[in-house]
Amino acid sequence: MKTYQMRRQEALAQRQWYIVDAGDKVLGRLATEVAKVLRGKHKPSFTPHEDVGDFVIVVNARSVRLTGKKGAGKVYYRHSEYPGGLRVTTAQKMLADKPEALIRLAVKGMLPKSRLGRRLSTKLKVYAGPDHPHEAQKPQPLTLRA
Repeated sequence: MKTYQMRRQEALAQRQWYIVDAGDKVLGRLATEVAKVLRGKHKPSFTPHEDVGDFVIVVNARSVRLTGKKGAGKVYYRHSEYPGGLRVTTAQKMLADKPEALIRLAVKGMLPKSRLGRRLSTKLKVYAGPDHPHEAQKPQPLTLRA
């Protein structure tokens, strides 16, 4: 008996689009489910070294929830590559200014840190409000665990 390995061409033919409403969902729990679908782990034909996942559209990113004291305590760091160029942003400020980036960073942290992970992160589409330009792809609603 041999282990089935899905090829890239087969994965492209089976790709689907899902839509997730992030309204009043906890950020980490939402990000784990989205990362699982992007990676393709929800499919029986999951292959770890291939991109077999689906596209995910996240709407209402502005109304995602942070539990506990993460709003003021969780800090995101960037550096400008110049001496003394450390930029610090709290999760609460990022949720107010760029809610798309908050969800994108949470999901990206759960994907592989390789070329595959960078390719998977391009299949995530995040929008702050309820509108999105992907109606032509006919996205199906993704049911998340409670």
